Amino acid sequence: MPNHQNSTAVSTPKGANMKAETFLPDDYVPVDSEPFMNDKQVEYFRRKLINWRGEVLEDSRDTIESMKDGTRNIPDVADRASEETDRSLELRTRDRERKLVSKIDGALRRIDEGEFGYCSVTGDPISLKRLDARPIATMSLEAQERHERSERVHRTD
Repeated sequence: MPNHQNSTAVSTPKGANMKAETFLPDDYVPVDSEPFMNDKQVEYFRRKLINWRGEVLEDSRDTIESMKDGTRNIPDVADRASEETDRSLELRTRDRERKLVSKIDGALRRIDEGEFGYCSVTGDPISLKRLDARPIATMSLEAQERHERSERVHRTD
């Protein structure tokens, strides 16, 4: 897939390329009237993903700490069963968070590769509204809907 990103590279003293810092006002929100995936939009989504990743990792750390603190010997069978159910739910949540961090990392990698914001199926731009709501999206809404319809048809129950 071609590199769609408009990037400004500056040369470091060692000759390696490094992206120049993009100024982004605190109240910046991408709009359709701008060139798609211009430097400001790319930086906006990069920061959004990095912040989201930080929040997810912080939640995960909190979950681990509460699970460590919550380990205790509970004599009542019903209370112990309830505690085990809670632990199981926390572990499932933590697994979902791990998968989400992996998807966020993938989106950050696509930013670095200049492929962020473009549908992996059609190569067309993914709408800014969709990216703002789900910055880990890899498909346009239309391609995602086709994919989900196809999954339902081919699913074996």
